[in-house]
Amino acid sequence: MEVNPPKQEHLLALKVMRLTKPTLFTNIPVTCEEKDLPGDLFNQLMRDDPSTVNGAEVLMLGEMLTLPQNFGNIFLGETFSSYISVHNDSNQVVKDILVKVLKPLDVKTKFYNAETDEVFLEAQIQNMTTSPMFMEKVSLEPSIMYNVTELNSVSQAGECVSTFGSRAYLQPMDTRQYLYCLKPKNEFAEKAGIIKGVTVIGKLDIVWKTNLGERGRLQTSQLQRMAPGYGDVRLSLEAIPDTVNLEEPFHITCKITNCSSERTMDLVLEMCNTNSIHWCGISGRQLGKLHPSSSLCLALTLLSSVQGLQSISGLRLTDTFLKRTYEYDDIAQVCVVSSAIKVES
Repeated sequence: MEVNPPKQEHLLALKVMRLTKPTLFTNIPVTCEEKDLPGDLFNQLMRDDPSTVNGAEVLMLGEMLTLPQNFGNIFLGETFSSYISVHNDSNQVVKDILVKVLKPLDVKTKFYNAETDEVFLEAQIQNMTTSPMFMEKVSLEPSIMYNVTELNSVSQAGECVSTFGSRAYLQPMDTRQYLYCLKPKNEFAEKAGIIKGVTVIGKLDIVWKTNLGERGRLQTSQLQRMAPGYGDVRLSLEAIPDTVNLEEPFHITCKITNCSSERTMDLVLEMCNTNSIHWCGISGRQLGKLHPSSSLCLALTLLSSVQGLQSISGLRLTDTFLKRTYEYDDIAQVCVVSSAIKVES
């Protein structure tokens, strides 16, 4: 608790009593065997003590609650009540009383961009207090541009089970990681030129309980991320198999988007073979005109001549209007296995 102003000593008499956040009353049980000299005296005294638990008198914890002797800490997001008495012995005016509030949680966030328009958010939450917390809810409230899917549970026997187990306690100084997947809504995903620069993702809503059920709640400020720059033309994969057979053709679906907001493009597709990836089809084919912020999907066929994890590369798009060529390498990766190991379609 800080008082400001004045800064001189012995000018203010400050008395603070906290009216909430009690603790369980504890006592020291004293007992003996019946053959000892006191006999059943100690046990009878504990049974008559109103602070002990009936039938479990030897336990240190009782049924009563006690107010704390010292004020303790005040944490952001928690409700507290207190009685404050201030007596000014100086000749100066006391303008305000400052209450120091501590941060109960440390929240760190990371963003990961997928090959598609999906964005993965990792939230690391650390308990900065000295007592365990029961994490009642940790959710992400998305902005108007996104839909969110929580990835913090698994399905077992038809039921949704938390990845953290049935007891969602967070011990002091422990850290827990929460994962969310955000996908742009259709009206925003179809217009690639809209999601550029700094975009608002949403905010985290965190609710917890402490030892005796006192509830705390925090909401972060709006989380922002820098959308990746795709240049004038973006090429992304809509469909690709995870595993394919060696020297057998397989199919992928590409999506080509004109990210320009003003200029129409006339595109030509060229397919260049690599040491392991061979394209099937005609290279140099005309794709036609692509208007600003519009997209087209393209099905392509290729095969791999080398086993293992192979990178798909070698696509080239040329805008005939500006005579500008865009190169796309390491678009995705695919696992190539021997033809003797049949891959289920």
